[in-house]
Amino acid sequence: MINKVVSGAEEATNDIFDGATILLGGFGLCGIPENSITALVAKGVKSLTCISNNAGVDDFGIGLMLKKRLVKKMISSYVGENAEFERQLLSGELEVDLIPQGTLATRCLAAGYGMPAIFTPAGVGTDVAEGKEIRNFNGKDYLMEYAFDADFAIVKAWKGDTAGNLIFRSTSRNFNPLMAMAGKITIAEVEELLDAGQLDPDHIHTPGIYVHRIFQGKDYEKRIEQRTVRNINQATR
Repeated sequence: MINKVVSGAEEATNDIFDGATILLGGFGLCGIPENSITALVAKGVKSLTCISNNAGVDDFGIGLMLKKRLVKKMISSYVGENAEFERQLLSGELEVDLIPQGTLATRCLAAGYGMPAIFTPAGVGTDVAEGKEIRNFNGKDYLMEYAFDADFAIVKAWKGDTAGNLIFRSTSRNFNPLMAMAGKITIAEVEELLDAGQLDPDHIHTPGIYVHRIFQGKDYEKRIEQRTVRNINQATR
């Protein structure tokens, strides 16, 4: 069995080049590849096209890459918590493609399945459809969207093994498994790295066939994007 383990984030991201297109897993700040993002910032690779559900926050996640001007284009569904992203967008420094969240997920899925395109009703009749092909199926219009063509996919999992099999937890399953399927080269960082055979096959979300490099992550902050609390005394009245 092939051992796909590398020493860490630096080795895993070493061949990511200027101008690359990268899928970055996670949902909000949940399940984002923190170590790999830090390595990319240190490496200083630039002119990147980043595909992610969101753009992080000003001082964490993809926000760190935006702060260093490493990102040329952002393809996302939600970017509302990043003031630097907003500034770069309004100033014209950053190209932005905002797409419906379901379309984002399905374009990842299509890439993983080897499908060139999908048809979706989302976006029909809006600015999203401008310049794109529309077909009618059974009396309803659908917008054609191409599968993503990404050089790399970088994901973060709860557990993985040396063969690249991955298990994700809770909300981190929203985009990480789909993106892991979709990259030409997929890099996985994990909280716990085990020997091949130690993961229950029934619990594996991403088979190792999709993963090219895997490493044991460290020092995860696991920030909460918006912490909401309530007064216990009021809640129990």
